[in-house]
Amino acid sequence: MVDAVDWLMPDWPVPAGIRAVCTTRAGGVSQGAFGGLNLGGHVGDDPACIAANRAQLQAAVGVRPVFLRQVHGTDVLPIDASTPDGAVADACTTIDAGIACTIMVADCLPVLFTDREGRRVAAAHAGWRGLAAGVLERTAAAFGDTRPMAWLGPCIGPHAFEVGDEVRAAFVAQAAGAAACFRPGPAPGKWWADLPGLARQRLRAAGLEAVYGNDGSDAWCTVRNPLRFFSHRRDGVSGRFAAAVWRD
Repeated sequence: MVDAVDWLMPDWPVPAGIRAVCTTRAGGVSQGAFGGLNLGGHVGDDPACIAANRAQLQAAVGVRPVFLRQVHGTDVLPIDASTPDGAVADACTTIDAGIACTIMVADCLPVLFTDREGRRVAAAHAGWRGLAAGVLERTAAAFGDTRPMAWLGPCIGPHAFEVGDEVRAAFVAQAAGAAACFRPGPAPGKWWADLPGLARQRLRAAGLEAVYGNDGSDAWCTVRNPLRFFSHRRDGVSGRFAAAVWRD
């Protein structure tokens, strides 16, 4: 299905007919800071390169990826074949085959969802603001009474994600156990935050026990793998890679 052997194929026990992928920098035609398969249309790359890269992804997976305009919010958009690229939301869901719920990232955490019957898929963009505001809980709620499974993609790792007191306070105010996902940082008022750890906590609090993927190790860290992943925190000007899930 995928020509780019460096792309990630999520390892999770999905039912037959559910497909997922997470791209890397491998493939694509973009140059310079966007070098490789930049899928972000809002970062200053040549529009012709972006179009070519998105076409390469669509050809590789065999369905149309629907690209959102992500704003660090919590809106969950139901999508179908008529949904245009650029709709404003930070998560999307569908029961239709032939389109892929797609999230672009370059340090934030992409989270993919499906149920054990393979009836619905969803994808969410979880930076710290959206995570604290409940984007994962709202995405899981799209499955109704069914508890979906989730896969966490690459993101900024716990040895690279420096945040201030206000970020720690936002999570600890909601769940005291979130304090375990913060270590003292390099200066007073600074902390190293475990973004995938926080996501796992919140998903499990929402009733999702089947959570796979990113375990917080360096192999998943966007900052520490410059040849494989785009990272806005590391580079300032950066492309975007994507995680997508769909029904055959």
